[in-house]
Amino acid sequence: MDTAVTLPLRPPVPEAPEAPLRVRPFLRAIRTNALTIWPKSAYREDYTIRNFLGRTNVLLNTPEAIHHVLVGNPGNFRRSPASIRILRPITGEGLLLSEGDTWKLQRRTVAPALGPRVMPMLARHIVASTKQAVAKLEATAGQPIDLLFTMQTLALDIAGRSMFSLEMDRFGAQMRAMLYEFSEKYSKPHLLDMLLPPSIPAPGDFGRARFKKRWMKLIETILSARLAEPQPDAPRDLFDLLRAARDPETGAGFSPIQLRDQVATLILAGHETTAVTLFWSLIMLAQAQEEQDWLAEEARTVAIEPETGHAAMASLIRARAVVNETMRLFPAAFTVVRETIARDRAGAVDLPPRSVVMIAPWVLHRHHALWQDPELFKPARFMPDQPAPARFSFMPFGAGPRICVGAQFATTEAVLVLAAMIGRFRVTRTDSRPVMPVGIVTTQPDHAANVVLTIRDAPAIVG
Repeated sequence: MDTAVTLPLRPPVPEAPEAPLRVRPFLRAIRTNALTIWPKSAYREDYTIRNFLGRTNVLLNTPEAIHHVLVGNPGNFRRSPASIRILRPITGEGLLLSEGDTWKLQRRTVAPALGPRVMPMLARHIVASTKQAVAKLEATAGQPIDLLFTMQTLALDIAGRSMFSLEMDRFGAQMRAMLYEFSEKYSKPHLLDMLLPPSIPAPGDFGRARFKKRWMKLIETILSARLAEPQPDAPRDLFDLLRAARDPETGAGFSPIQLRDQVATLILAGHETTAVTLFWSLIMLAQAQEEQDWLAEEARTVAIEPETGHAAMASLIRARAVVNETMRLFPAAFTVVRETIARDRAGAVDLPPRSVVMIAPWVLHRHHALWQDPELFKPARFMPDQPAPARFSFMPFGAGPRICVGAQFATTEAVLVLAAMIGRFRVTRTDSRPVMPVGIVTTQPDHAANVVLTIRDAPAIVG
């Protein structure tokens, strides 16, 4: 089959400023849409550098510089105060925020629980949740649905089943409500969040602390419900694997608080990021019907069942290409921010101590020196007959030692869900209003985009 799209889609994006923003517009942008903080020149230059609030602030776009920060000398680049303040209430001291030896211990312990050998088990949970969701959507086919809410609900159910072997009917509504509250009230940085060290409370930290108590209590309630279930002899979910996990060097396992924080981290990272990836994938396909039909043809020849889901991944080549192209255009984690500890040099850029270093997948994935037609939705660029992206030009999950530990799980989930959805439904928009990406924690849509799902003439192959 020809891999070229006849009419490539150019998705709308917020207008980039002509020049670097001054302090007040910058602070307004990071609270309303952080995707607008980079000027137009950033998408063509190797780096942009400026003095901001008395500190060097640099955006890096070259492989050499990015390699140095994330791989070559990562110990000299710590998380920024704002990212710590914003994420700690919802992840605790889990893998996402830990540093130094604590991070190394956690990484060594968690990584095997999300390694290749457990993907068949996790794929079973993914497909079971998806089949149930598809059945519910069949009953409302032809009616407009809120696509983001639908994908968030499905992703949360997948997270619940994969983590706890629990359907999330009991806890899902409360979790979604709290995640929405977090996004609206506590995730938007203020000036003092960026200037004060994490050890000194900023005004917003008091509300975040109250939120953290309620959020962690909910996580503990879910853990209690899982522990009340009969305990199987063999691991059946991530919770079993994390409880049994031991540091291969020390033999140490997680304490109850450490286990709670790892669960909170995985729920956040594994639920919200995949939900928005699926949302953007389906929105793009709704506007690229030829691409959607090609994907449907592929999906309808593959058995996507709980016991065959993992094996099906090898045949879902176009689905993976669509997911990759979606993550290129709409990376859930749109920026990585680090702060230098000691003086350093990344590529051609000198970095004084406490420099703010940004590596922005949102910019990197649209950089004109790295991609042909970077503004266009062209899944064919990720097909096997095309050259692989340049090193450090495509990094939706980060890179280096701190690359997302759940990257394989997230990709497996997105590919299987997308193939199952498109194999069963034709997706169309209900209106022509552009869906604009907004960067607040993740790359969200600016409004609830409704779509209509129409059942295709024949169902996908069912094993």
